[in-house]
Amino acid sequence: IENTEGKYAVGSPKPSVRLTPTTILYSGKSPDGSHLLRSAQYLHKELPVRIAHRIAGFRNLPFIVGCNPTILAVHELYTQTFYLLTEIPPVTDFESESRYSETVQQVLDDHKDVVTQLAAGFKECRKHIKQDEMVKTFLDRTLTSRLGMRMLAEHHIALRKDRPHHVGIINTAMRPKDVIEKWADFVRQVSVHKYGKAPPFKYNGHLNCTFPYIQMPLDYIIPEVLKNAVRATVENHMDSPESSLPPVTVTIANNDIDFIIRISDRGGGIAHEHLGQIMQYHFSTAGAREGQYDGGLLGTMMNSPADGPAGGPMHGFGFGLPTSRAYAEYLGGTLTLETLQGIGTDVYLRLRHIDGKCESFRI
Repeated sequence: IENTEGKYAVGSPKPSVRLTPTTILYSGKSPDGSHLLRSAQYLHKELPVRIAHRIAGFRNLPFIVGCNPTILAVHELYTQTFYLLTEIPPVTDFESESRYSETVQQVLDDHKDVVTQLAAGFKECRKHIKQDEMVKTFLDRTLTSRLGMRMLAEHHIALRKDRPHHVGIINTAMRPKDVIEKWADFVRQVSVHKYGKAPPFKYNGHLNCTFPYIQMPLDYIIPEVLKNAVRATVENHMDSPESSLPPVTVTIANNDIDFIIRISDRGGGIAHEHLGQIMQYHFSTAGAREGQYDGGLLGTMMNSPADGPAGGPMHGFGFGLPTSRAYAEYLGGTLTLETLQGIGTDVYLRLRHIDGKCESFRI
């Protein structure tokens, strides 16, 4: 234990080495496979440092929060993972890289439910939370750090496979419309199952644009925003037949610096009294009242067919929008909304390109 605690003490204060997507895009392939060794060696050094920072975050939580059994279980999972990763011998050849990759895959599997666990834990102990801002900072950092670690780990695993139009997790010709349509079809099916109807989707703007991007975080953000729009539309028109539901309109705008996805609904807008809370993690007493925005916009059926960085879109805990905004900001972008009470809501997702022409973000 002393030895591991010593490693922990050394690991925590070290700054993490964050890479740009351009770096991982252009160092992604080499004929002799040396890129796999470099990637594994980077992860071998980097993952324990990042996990140590997160363990320090758990240790700094208010005592009553940190003692919650669900939150404590996540804390212990991070600690076990730190032990596991610090005890692996250095990666020196393809055999040790293969063993290391198996361990990384095991870690990804072990951590797939962490966001749901954290959401449940904070919901359980929210009446004890007096410092909302501190816990918001903890959740923002924990969730975005987890996204970063997951992207790096998934990237390394993906480098071992040869998918067309991909370098690791980077889709070199991502078409935003394809990503949105996939999730629109899914959300529509869920809505029909739950409500018996769903609004149509309309698309306009730069529908055929393609560019390199990391799709993984979009697979969390897009369905979160779409399900909000669909639920608002259906529940605001409960007496209308499906054929007369107003559409959810998706607009894609692409330029040299960034791309913007606007999702517009005619779901009646967000009430003034809820507007200030819509982007909060809903563990506060203000968000505890029945009938308030709880984030369970399509109920417990909103399970993802393909696990994204957060193990699929959130449901029932009010983590969806604040997590999506934290992810967008981690990616160097923004997630904002404009609502017209009595009409509907527009959500704007703006993200920078990763082609190296300008600084985007670091993973």
